[in-house]
Amino acid sequence: MILDRILEHKRAELRHKQSRSYLSNLKAAIRDAPPALGFAATLHATKPPSSPTLIAEIKKASPSLGFLREEFSEQFDYLGLARTYHEYGASALSVLTDKEFFQGDLRYLEEIKRALPIPALNKEFMVGDVQFYEARAHGADAVLLIVAALERRQLMDFHALASELGMDSLFETHHERELDTILEWIPDARMIGINNRDLSTFTTDLNVTFRLAKRIPSDKLIISESGIHDRDTVTKLTEAGVHAMLIGESLIRAEHTADKIRELLGLAASGEGGA
Repeated sequence: MILDRILEHKRAELRHKQSRSYLSNLKAAIRDAPPALGFAATLHATKPPSSPTLIAEIKKASPSLGFLREEFSEQFDYLGLARTYHEYGASALSVLTDKEFFQGDLRYLEEIKRALPIPALNKEFMVGDVQFYEARAHGADAVLLIVAALERRQLMDFHALASELGMDSLFETHHERELDTILEWIPDARMIGINNRDLSTFTTDLNVTFRLAKRIPSDKLIISESGIHDRDTVTKLTEAGVHAMLIGESLIRAEHTADKIRELLGLAASGEGGA
């Protein structure tokens, strides 16, 4: 399974980062950094009346598709993409930072946060404490905790560490058993993500969101992830009580990213195109 391969590689990466000086440098950077923006609070405050709020993803490549645009193999204008997202209606960003499988980089996150006043999620496969210090040192306002990748104790400890560093946690679930783990053991979890992509086959099924959303209490922010490509789907997500949608590929692969954002949010086309 692709998730197992990613996690194995991630643990190997971390073994090369277990030096006292590296962690000390990260902690020093955090002390000098401005406070994190409220990721969950922003999603709650910016929801449009007829659509889930948009978390737009900075994503260069994926294991199943390779580079999402042909030109990304030579130049990836992550800052330009982030500015387009911000200008045309995204309330928050998700920034892929895994290098091996998604061609990401923590530098993307850091430079975007320096340039734009918008909350950002560090989209990474978190398996060790040092990654949380890396995330905050590079400007992250929230981190992703994948329930399928972590033991219950790790989820609880990582959530506590993220909170201690001032970051929100997005708990990603794929089926009922994972959702029940969060609801039972982490009652203060505020954001619950439902990933419509099967991590063993990488196929998507939006019925996963429609099925799990019914089980989530009204005090949680429901975030649907993957497989969201058109306005009809967004309307169905709204009707299902979804509060936010995390979208990457359909925005990046669109001919005009700005107009695609406006389509998904139910706004009139600008006619200007954008990135």
